[in-house]
Parts: sequence; structure tokens; C-alpha cells
Amino acid sequence: MRNVKEQLVNILNAEVKPALGCTEPVAVALACAKAKELLGEEIVNHSVLVSPNVYKNGMCVGIPGTERLGLKISVALGFVGGHSENGLRVLETLTPEEVKLAEEYMDNTPIDISPANTKEKVYIEVSLQGATRTSKVAIRTKHDNFVYLEANGEVLLDEEQPEEVAITVENEENILDTITIKELVENVEALDFNDIEFLLEGIAMNEEIANYGLNHKVGIGVGYGIKKSMEEGLLGDDLLNNAMMITAAASDARMAGIKMPVMSSNGSGNHGITAILPIVAYNKKFPQTDEKLAKALAISHLVTAYVKNYTGRLSAVCGCGVAASTGATAGITWLMSGDIKKIEGAMEHIVASLSGMICDGAKSGCAVKLASAASTAVQSAIIANQNCFVPSKNGIVGSSVEESIQNLGRVSDKGMTITDEVIINVMDDMNKVK
Repeated sequence: MRNVKEQLVNILNAEVKPALGCTEPVAVALACAKAKELLGEEIVNHSVLVSPNVYKNGMCVGIPGTERLGLKISVALGFVGGHSENGLRVLETLTPEEVKLAEEYMDNTPIDISPANTKEKVYIEVSLQGATRTSKVAIRTKHDNFVYLEANGEVLLDEEQPEEVAITVENEENILDTITIKELVENVEALDFNDIEFLLEGIAMNEEIANYGLNHKVGIGVGYGIKKSMEEGLLGDDLLNNAMMITAAASDARMAGIKMPVMSSNGSGNHGITAILPIVAYNKKFPQTDEKLAKALAISHLVTAYVKNYTGRLSAVCGCGVAASTGATAGITWLMSGDIKKIEGAMEHIVASLSGMICDGAKSGCAVKLASAASTAVQSAIIANQNCFVPSKNGIVGSSVEESIQNLGRVSDKGMTITDEVIINVMDDMNKVK
């Protein structure tokens, strides 16, 4: 068995990646681009199926390079100009001419995209038919994880699993099932800086898009509004408000479709924004060494992964509120004191406060949720640093931080399944053409 430190570094390498645009529509564009490449000729007919959660998250969000919203333009962009070798940055190389062609394609071609009958959180299937050829691709589990590729009847990749085999695979060893938060933190503390130095790239990347949101009123303008309120003296220039401001500003820009990449975390750009920028705000007030910053970011991303391991990759609850904010508060508390009791206490504050925040898809309103997530992450760290903790067996807070996260997962993954269906139905009803 690989040692724990190696496994944690592998998780970071797999889960912390640059992404342009909201991850669900980007993943749809990626699948469409790959299918078009395998087809090798003009599309005559197409079918795109996505899991209900991908459908929900992509329905109302801005798409980089265009003023259009949602999954249909993502499909068109993938068909017209996507390059699958760019992975989750598939939209980054699109030219204005290609965007215009994609918009024309969307306006003139009925786009067939609908929810798939699946319980998978992340699933995208694209089937294409040309004059002489066919192609089919499928993405499952992770937004850039191709599990099936077919070109003109020839199967190039088939990692689809029958349900009984998939269950067996899922039951194989996963370090996040067994590691404690104390062990996670201690192993991060012992990591070689060279192995995690790449995490610092996320600071520059996510700060850049935050600065755009602060200087331009895009989306709702949550970050912009907080900045103006601080300048007018309505809000103080403190750690909590700065964390809230830059985190919301980055989400404002990203959800508006500004063509700038962000460093994602666990399959979500907004998760990456939430996991990184509150720590950046803390560093601005209380400067740290690069190594300490990288280790704080590693804790944040890994704790985010730990929570997502129990709540599910996409769920009825806001991952930024319940997972990435938990990661951020763990990272900030570690920078404040390094005290594991305080780190665990700060994490449980999130469980006690934001556990009911629903996910109603990716859209401009996410910036409001990220503002709450960032401010709660900072507030939780501050309170825990003063040795103020939520008592055990308090609501869904358990007798250990691990039990608290597992309880949160039960509420999210099992208890809110019907809630998620209702959210999707409500959104679908509102977005049907009258």
C-alpha cells in the first residue's frame, strides 16, 4: 500500500486543476468536443444526456466568451470549436468567430439535451451521427473522466462498469474513508514543499479573477458591492469582510462567464474559489511563508475532498457552503495556531451553521452563497481560536469531527434526495418555454 503522504499528494494532483467556466457546462462542452473529434465529419443528428445534477448546475450559468447561459450553448461550443486535449480548459481557446458560429448553431439547430435516468451525480453521454460515421462518448464520476469512447462502431475505451462491479470498485480502499482529520493534518505538515508548491498557482489565478470582479460590476456584483461599502465606511476593512469580498467577487466574475480560468477543487471552480481565497485574505492580513501557505491550501483542498467523500460530488447541499468552507476554515485555523482541537472545532462550527444551505444550481446567485461560506469560514476559525466549541451531540454535530462530517453526509446524500428532485423540478418548471 502506498504511504499516506503519497496518497494525499495524489489526491491533490487529481483534484486541484485549472478550469475555465462553470465545471458542469464545461464538462458537457468537453464531451461534445471529444465526440465531434471522433466523428470526424459534420453532425447530422445528436443526443446529449446528462445526470440530473449536471442538468441543474448548468441550466442558468454564464458561459465564458458568450453572453448566453446554460447547457445548450455549451453543447454548441463543444461541437463548433472545442479541443478535448485541453480538458476542463476546453473553452479557453475558442475564438470570437467560433463563439459566433456556436451561437448561430444554437439559434438554428434544435439542441437535444435532457436529464438521463441515472442516480449518478456526474454523468454525460453524447451520441453523434454524421452522413457516414457515428461516435459516442461518456463521462462519469469526475467531470473530465472519460469512461467510454466509440468511433464509427469501434470501441476505443470502455471503463463502464456493471452496477454490481461498480459497487465493488467503490468499496475498494479509499484513504478518505479511514483517515482522521488529525492524521490528515499531521501528514500535510510532513509533506515536502516541492510536492505541493503547485498549489500556490491557485492563489494567483483565483486572485486575478477576484480582482476583475472587484473592478467591474459583473453578475450580481456582490464583491463589488462589499468593496464599495467598505470604502464608504459601512463595512470595516477587516479579515472577515475582506475574505467575503474577494471570494464573492471571484464568483461574480466566474458565474457571469468572464473568460478567465480559476483553480478548481474537487471538480468545482467555485469550490476552488472558496477553498483558496479566504486563506489568501488571511495571508494579506497576517503574511505567511510560501511553504506554510501551500500546506494551509493542502489542508483546505483535502478537507474539502474529505467532506465531499461523504456528501457526494454533486448534491442537494451547496458544496461551497458545507465542504469548501470547511476546508478553508481548517486551513485558516491551522495558520492561526496549528492546534488540532481548534481545527476540528472550527470544522464543526461549519456543520452547525451551514449544513442546510441548498444547491439550486450554478448561477449568478452563487456569489451570495460564497460570500456566506467565506465569512463563516473565517468566523468559525476565529471563534475556535478562542477555545469556543460546539458541544458534542449537538444537533447533527457528533462526538468527533469525523462523526460530524459523516452525519452531514447522511443528511446530504440520503436525507435530501427528495429535496434535490424538488429543486430540479422547480428550476425546470421555471425554465420551460412558455
